[in-house]
Amino acid sequence: MKEEVQKVIDEIRPMLQADGGDVELVDVEDDTGVVKVKLKGACSGCPSAQITLQMGIERALKEKVPGVTKIEEVR
Repeated sequence: MKEEVQKVIDEIRPMLQADGGDVELVDVEDDTGVVKVKLKGACSGCPSAQITLQMGIERALKEKVPGVTKIEEVR
């Protein structure tokens, strides 16, 4: 599952980089479907970061990678 998650993150990354941010895949828990990421650059500490995580990254992952249940930010 980790490779599939990384592919989706790589698709999303240019949109984040266009705003001065980035995202790094930290871990994928295959048994629970939890994806852990670290927001970097302008995304780190941004007031809209939670919206980006849930409405952008999490939604894309759930649509494209079966088994993903949730995304969590690691600091």
